[in-house]
Amino acid sequence: MKTYLTITFTTEGGRPSEVSSLLQGIGFEPMTGNYDFVYSWPKKAVDPSETLDLADLVQATLKGMKVLFKFETV
Repeated sequence: MKTYLTITFTTEGGRPSEVSSLLQGIGFEPMTGNYDFVYSWPKKAVDPSETLDLADLVQATLKGMKVLFKFETV
């Protein structure tokens, strides 16, 4: 499974390069196309609670950066 992340930046928030470094630190990889980052799960299937845990981690990691994120796991 993969989790895709889209980030919306503001002029009052963290620099895109800084946000990218933080997300890479928790296992996301930058990508181009419809999404900004992808997280590749080490197993084929994950529980909804695991995806919520990852979303919580993303939120905690980006706290104070004044960005919005959209999360999609497929």
